[in-house]
Amino acid sequence: MTRASLNDLPLRDDLRGRQPYGAPQLDVNVRLNVNENSYAVPESVALAIVEAVAAQVRTLNRYPDREFTALREKLAKYLNAGLDDEHRLTADNIWAANGSNEVLQQIVQAFGGHDRTALGFVPSYSMHPIISQGISTRWMAVDRDADFQVDREDAVRAVTELQPDVVFLCTPNNPSGTALDLATIEAIYDVAPGIVIVDEAYAEFSRSGTRSALTLLPGRERLIVSRTMSKAFSLAGARVGYLAADPAVTDAIRLVRLPYHLSALTQAAAGAALDHSDELLGNVEALKAQRDRIVQTLPRFGVRPFPSDSNFVLFGGLSDAHTVWQRLLDRGILIRDVGIPGHLRVNAGTEAETSAFLDALGEILGETPQ
Repeated sequence: MTRASLNDLPLRDDLRGRQPYGAPQLDVNVRLNVNENSYAVPESVALAIVEAVAAQVRTLNRYPDREFTALREKLAKYLNAGLDDEHRLTADNIWAANGSNEVLQQIVQAFGGHDRTALGFVPSYSMHPIISQGISTRWMAVDRDADFQVDREDAVRAVTELQPDVVFLCTPNNPSGTALDLATIEAIYDVAPGIVIVDEAYAEFSRSGTRSALTLLPGRERLIVSRTMSKAFSLAGARVGYLAADPAVTDAIRLVRLPYHLSALTQAAAGAALDHSDELLGNVEALKAQRDRIVQTLPRFGVRPFPSDSNFVLFGGLSDAHTVWQRLLDRGILIRDVGIPGHLRVNAGTEAETSAFLDALGEILGETPQ
């Protein structure tokens, strides 16, 4: 049977020539390329999740709670642990979906679309334009500065001039790891005519003193903060993402969400994980320590790491980044070529994984860490 190509199908014109999102999925000893949490789910938490999921199996003939109320309540409780009374959230402020990408997709479905625009500050998370364009929302990109920071005055000027319907702000930013200060987010929100999304997928890895945009939500009904359980919670395989916003935002998303989009099994697994959040987050500090170790060690090799509030480090100064990437892979170490000339990105792993990366990179670049 002859296999058809995309050109044989009546594909939308604006999708022709595009490439799907993807990163290499290779069976190597050290995988540090997609910002996963290197620590497995602890045995005690795994058992609790299994029990919670098992309790739902006998009733899978019924649809799940369409409003996933119990999960929203637990997510609000989790976020409130880091907020003062003035900024406390309720279940009405929370929405969840199958990974933060689906959360972002639902937002753009509700507030983007044909004849509407989305803006991001690049380089940043590559799914932001993919999601926008997949919903026929015209993508507009504004360059970050040489240090991958967003200049406040330049950002305000761009948003004022372009008047986007949706603004994406990624903090900590992927792939650079750099965080936005709240004053910049406020300034952008004040001139934006539409929705402002603050993508905080890596918020739990932020350095001391880095504040969350959750504190900006009161009185800002067009501001949305998205989060994920994939990274800090070690639940990348469970696909659970969520947002916090004014209740009117969740009402808007109900207009576009698919019926019963969050399965009973997903709700049960995520709820059990939140019941054991202290245990699941127990390795965050260890990963932050390895991240800081990478930042401190890389200058010895003559390359430049960027300060990071995430669980990964972007580093530049490589004359041939792809060759370095390939030579690491030849040693069984997979990191990410993010397409920025002279730069590569590596996520922090266990102490052993981080050591393997640093030792190999030192050999490749002609210097061993002291």
